[in-house]
Amino acid sequence: MAVDRDGNSHRVTVLLDTNALMMPSQFRIDLFEELRDLLGAYEPVVLVEVVEELRRLSGGHGKEAAAARLGLEMSRKCTIVESGFDEGTVDGRILGYAGQHGGMVLTNDRALRNQLLIQRIPVISLKNQKKLGVIRR
Repeated sequence: MAVDRDGNSHRVTVLLDTNALMMPSQFRIDLFEELRDLLGAYEPVVLVEVVEELRRLSGGHGKEAAAARLGLEMSRKCTIVESGFDEGTVDGRILGYAGQHGGMVLTNDRALRNQLLIQRIPVISLKNQKKLGVIRR
């Protein structure tokens, strides 16, 4: 649990991208348990656009579609929010939302991770394909 400068504890907001929600299927990890071990109390948040992207990907066949279907199921355990942006890519909307609302972003997408770190937004990423870790710039 995070503690602010006044000593008040609060839950850390973690924004999950499409790729993060597909990790459990791809790497056989318990995403929510890993986050709990890493952060203590946290609130998982997913943008509506991420849910839409998972729906689109889940319609196909193969490993990616299966991973997207599991990700869609996992997104139901999260707080689903509007990004507040009408234009731009899903990654761009994640970047904008995180910039406005703070918290951390869980992603394995290298390009998104680099953009987040440039904006000094902490990133949680998979290390060695088995454990989550925090990256800060």
